Amino acid sequence: MIILIRLIYYHIYRKRDFFFPFFLINFIVFLLTFMLEKSNAFTISSAFGLLAAFSLLRFRTETISIKDMTYLFITLTLGLINSIMNADYWELVGLNVLIIGAVYVVDGNKLMRNQKTKTVDYDGLENIQPQNHGLLIQDLSKRTGLNIQRISIEHIDLIRNRVEIRIYYN
Repeated sequence: MIILIRLIYYHIYRKRDFFFPFFLINFIVFLLTFMLEKSNAFTISSAFGLLAAFSLLRFRTETISIKDMTYLFITLTLGLINSIMNADYWELVGLNVLIIGAVYVVDGNKLMRNQKTKTVDYDGLENIQPQNHGLLIQDLSKRTGLNIQRISIEHIDLIRNRVEIRIYYN
């Protein structure tokens, strides 16, 4: 969990809000399934039921992004795998490395740069014309301080002389 949450998740998103839930949900799921497994009261269907129960609890609380939800699902899954899998120590470590490695490759900008988006309101209509596209990107980059790669015009309000623009940046 330290590698997944501290070294990958925090390094990419710089969010501290989810340290507590990610670590403790993983820990609680691990302990619960480990104890149930030791008492022979736990099956693979119970594991999926437990995963579904925790997922439903998640849907009844504050909304989080799909990436944060994915990390939550991964922490739940790692807790289940590590508690009920009957394997050698090295197989278990290998499986954890495989999962964490896949997360790092996919979400760590190794395969494809993550492009973020924001929607901004832009005053004035003079730079939205196709021939002024470069000027619009320059102006938005200067105003926002972001490395804008491309833009799309979402809505034009001719009455208020404003444009809603989605900017894509790295």
